[in-house]
Amino acid sequence: MNRYADVHSHLSFPQFDADRDEVVTRLREAGVGLVIDPGTSAESSRRSVALASSHDFVYANVGLHPGEVDKPFTPEIYDELLALAMAGKVVGIGEIGLDYHWPDHHPELQLDAFREMLHMAEALDLPVAIHCRDAWPDMLRVLSEERHSGLRGMMHCFSGDLDIARRCIGFGLKISIPGTITYKRSPLPEIVAKVGLQELLSETDAPYLSPVPMRGKRNEPAHVALTVQAIADSRPEPFDTVADALLHNACDLFGIHPAF
Repeated sequence: MNRYADVHSHLSFPQFDADRDEVVTRLREAGVGLVIDPGTSAESSRRSVALASSHDFVYANVGLHPGEVDKPFTPEIYDELLALAMAGKVVGIGEIGLDYHWPDHHPELQLDAFREMLHMAEALDLPVAIHCRDAWPDMLRVLSEERHSGLRGMMHCFSGDLDIARRCIGFGLKISIPGTITYKRSPLPEIVAKVGLQELLSETDAPYLSPVPMRGKRNEPAHVALTVQAIADSRPEPFDTVADALLHNACDLFGIHPAF
């Protein structure tokens, strides 16, 4: 049964090179019918596109992660990402955004790259998958300044509060919930309970952020079922309604029309 969507899973990352086939088998057995694999650089975006071409249920995003902007690269990287974005089964621009967590985070470079990738998404009329860590004031400012009628996408691995969630929704962005919703003292259950079901998505961010009871181990797409259960536990609707809505939300946002 194709019940779950994992809208942000780095299945193409090297952490899965040794047993990717087994991981794919487990996610299919768990009922995961859709996986979106986001690129974080030109190199990883190429891997995302290649993986999508080899599995009918996998789609790719291409993008430049904020943690990559201080690596050696030239402006031609945007030309390469643009070419990749026009490949088959690319459904979004991401993972892009801002991350001020580390001391040497180079905000100017990040801001320039983020705007460049937002402009690419606008030109191609594609949704965005946005990363934000310890950078909410600048994130909200840039989204306000770069807002346009076609802006849509998701706040990946959402880490803000309820007010920020509502502001992001106002910009046309859905709130993507990872396995951290299962952690003690997580604010996500309250946020999930207070926004519309149509505004939510489910993800793993595999191989990172494994949900309880897998915390401390490598995450993988099959574990999105645990996240969906936690989302359903935080809401008044029945589990089946929540699971179906999360899958529909993902397909609708990324323009995917699966056969199931």
